[in-house]
Amino acid sequence: MARRIACVHPAPSWVQLLNNMSSNQHPMLNVAVKAARAAGAIINRAALDVEAVRISQKQTNDFVTEIDHAAEHAIIDTLLTAYPDHGIWAEESGREHGRAGADHVWLIDPLDGTTNFIHGFPVYCVSIALLVKGRVEQAVVYDPTRNDLFTATRGRGAFVNDRRIRVSKRTQLKESLISTGFPFRPGDNFNVYLRMMADVMKRTAGLRRPGAAALDLAYVAAGFTEGFFETGLSPWDVAAGSLLVTEAGGLIGNFTGEADFLEQRECVAGNPKIYGQLVKILGKYSKFASAGEKAELRQNTPTLVEPTLEPGAPTEE
Repeated sequence: MARRIACVHPAPSWVQLLNNMSSNQHPMLNVAVKAARAAGAIINRAALDVEAVRISQKQTNDFVTEIDHAAEHAIIDTLLTAYPDHGIWAEESGREHGRAGADHVWLIDPLDGTTNFIHGFPVYCVSIALLVKGRVEQAVVYDPTRNDLFTATRGRGAFVNDRRIRVSKRTQLKESLISTGFPFRPGDNFNVYLRMMADVMKRTAGLRRPGAAALDLAYVAAGFTEGFFETGLSPWDVAAGSLLVTEAGGLIGNFTGEADFLEQRECVAGNPKIYGQLVKILGKYSKFASAGEKAELRQNTPTLVEPTLEPGAPTEE
């Protein structure tokens, strides 16, 4: 809603206009914010009595609740009411809603950090992104426990609660706080991950594992952390956060530094200096690493954890 300005007030400066740019948001971003807040209200109500929430298990350590489904339904209903010709790609319902083949596709994670949520651990969020012909153009990451709203429109910057955000200015990995996500499914290569984590950890000021990738990326954009890396992520986990990072002046890509990472299940982000240093460390762990690097990794990674496999469980590439 436009602000009314009394004529006795002086005209705002260019700095003020830039700072208030997010108040005049793109219409599609406004709808996404409305959808995210609707989902957040459902999540916050459920969080008051989280032990009453019905939980089911998609696979080992991969949970879904009735709240994931209810929040996703609220988001989809809000988006399609405004834009019935748009496509939908959501974590729980896939592509069954919206128009197939649409140029405009909404990527939705209704509750990123479900495991945190069902334990009452207050680190989770709603993530909504709009892809136009495959490129992320609008992004919302909403943290309902703190009422923090991260938004971005391509070319117009990134914001938290209408305040412009920028990535951290730290340039040395040894001074940097890095966030990550641990593997948690049978079939994940725990031993390689432990080696990768050690490679990063020993070079940094600290490594954190909050448990919600979309929020991790928002925190990189806001400068709360200098970088982030994780494997096994889906497009709805990282789409919105990726635009927040780039609009805040950061970089995001796969472990070899390629920008086309959205469906590659590996992601590294950071301010430009730290991103470059992380790619140098993580490149050999990429699925796109050279044959020689992969052979070295197989030969020289100690077996600290015995592999755990379940029938039909996916194995790490």
